[in-house]
Amino acid sequence: MLPGCPTWPEDFARRYREAGYWRGETFGAMLRARAAEHPERVAVVDERRALTYGELDARADRLAAGLRERGIAAQDRVVVQLPNIAEFFEVCFALFRLGAVPVFALPSHRLTEIAYFCEFSAAAAYITCDVEAGFDHRELAAEVRGKVPELPRVFIAGDPGSSGFPALSEVDTEPSDLDGPDAGDIAFLQLSGGSTGVPKLIPRTHDDYIYSFRASNEICGVTAETVYLAALPIAHNFPMSSPGTFGVLHAGGRVVLARRPSPDEVFPLIERERVTLTAAVPPLALVWLDAAAGGTEHDLSSLRVLGSVGEPINPEAWIWYRKHIGGDRTPIVDTWWQTETGAIMISPLPGVTATKPGSAQVPLPGISAKVVDEQGEEVGAGGGGLLVLDKPWPSMLRGIWGDDQRFKDTYWSKFADLGYYFAGDGAKYDTDGDIWLLGRVDDVMNVSGHRISTTEVESALVSHETVAEAAVVGASDPTTGQGIVAFVILRGNAAEGSGGEEAMKALRDHVAREIGPIAKPRQIMVVQELPKTRSGKIMRRLLRDVAENREVGDVSTLAVSFHNEGRNHDLVISLIYFKTTGISFV
Repeated sequence: MLPGCPTWPEDFARRYREAGYWRGETFGAMLRARAAEHPERVAVVDERRALTYGELDARADRLAAGLRERGIAAQDRVVVQLPNIAEFFEVCFALFRLGAVPVFALPSHRLTEIAYFCEFSAAAAYITCDVEAGFDHRELAAEVRGKVPELPRVFIAGDPGSSGFPALSEVDTEPSDLDGPDAGDIAFLQLSGGSTGVPKLIPRTHDDYIYSFRASNEICGVTAETVYLAALPIAHNFPMSSPGTFGVLHAGGRVVLARRPSPDEVFPLIERERVTLTAAVPPLALVWLDAAAGGTEHDLSSLRVLGSVGEPINPEAWIWYRKHIGGDRTPIVDTWWQTETGAIMISPLPGVTATKPGSAQVPLPGISAKVVDEQGEEVGAGGGGLLVLDKPWPSMLRGIWGDDQRFKDTYWSKFADLGYYFAGDGAKYDTDGDIWLLGRVDDVMNVSGHRISTTEVESALVSHETVAEAAVVGASDPTTGQGIVAFVILRGNAAEGSGGEEAMKALRDHVAREIGPIAKPRQIMVVQELPKTRSGKIMRRLLRDVAENREVGDVSTLAVSFHNEGRNHDLVISLIYFKTTGISFV
């Protein structure tokens, strides 16, 4: 076991093995088995090439041997920062075969984060690409090396140019016998958080992570016939497992990689590859919807299941997503889980449950989740409160690598005496007992003593015919304590003048009718973009800065636009941070 990683209590581990949750399988053995079953079947397709299972297996062997020859050993940490390209899987499976531990970074991470990952993990190597979205990662690698001189190795996927770093393609050695890891060993370190503060490194074992995507496969009906489109960065937990790339490879299906998530790249790929399954965070789904609402020339009829994750999707957007992307026939798997939970915790089951637009619905079999009040007492039907997991589960995190106290403080301190896991989300039961997520507890606004969820107000705004996307924050107010400030993106077909004062009054009145007068926004601003993290979640803390006329805080985790991946971070912020004296701006 990697030093600094807590192990599972033996009684829990035995229970999960006996129940069949953990099956003693490793990632390397998983690929070997699929390659033996159908070596000629296509495993991965990117913008340049298609790899069969046999080719991926063989390349993983040769790359593992080459990395070992260059000094990479079992338990060594390797920071992997690659975009949605086939080399990502070649590198991952090579490291899995060696027993080395990938530390996954996103393509949009920059010097501060990459240097931290390399230094904190005592990385034996850093593997990155040449150029992505106009950014030269070779120059970044040189800066990282300068800041972390003890980093011994850097490899470049693509053209190393004049960087002096070796090309990954040159790391190619005749395969040799490898001892490989045990199923209970750490497979990789997964990033979590980062919208504020330093990202956490979550250790994942082969056993617990393979369980997580097997469970996700069952929920989404993933089989060898599945064609999965990964539109989000594949180093993120969501497109890895829930459902995701590794789950599809476990089933023997095909993974299709979109380099960028924009509709003009995603829609042609769905048509060409006959994609059956894809998923998005709600803000990205809204971008796709806006592009498809007026009709698209591309055939999306191969889709069988659509996923949504990351934050609550409002009912109106859920309906549009099903109608315009799913042809009004595909089930929407609207899930709740976190990187820390390791697997989907709450989800509808296509073909089993009658879905409700906007509701994650029920805990999966074997998962115990409930909504409680501040004292930890479960609320009744129709009540709201804090979402907790009150019993262990087979993919739960056992710690944060190198920071046990942060692990305890972040997830267990709120209900320490009860032993509940609580990571900060609010939820409510409806009258049927189904669960509706209300977003982060930090995002609940207190207006004149009334607690109002940002999700509720955003859903009301998006239900208006002129609004494509909305984000809501609470801003300090001398009269009400907090006032509701909304940022909206109008639909492309919205009539001229829809951003004027009368139109904004109509929107405020619409919210009052939908929820009540207390929820009427104090101010509505029309924008062209909303600031989002690299995983697609809206960065409300930046919007609060704008709403309260403060200098915008740290933007190091800000993503480029879903609409145009080549945009600079500063442009996205400039669309938001504008000293407005009127009601709306563009």
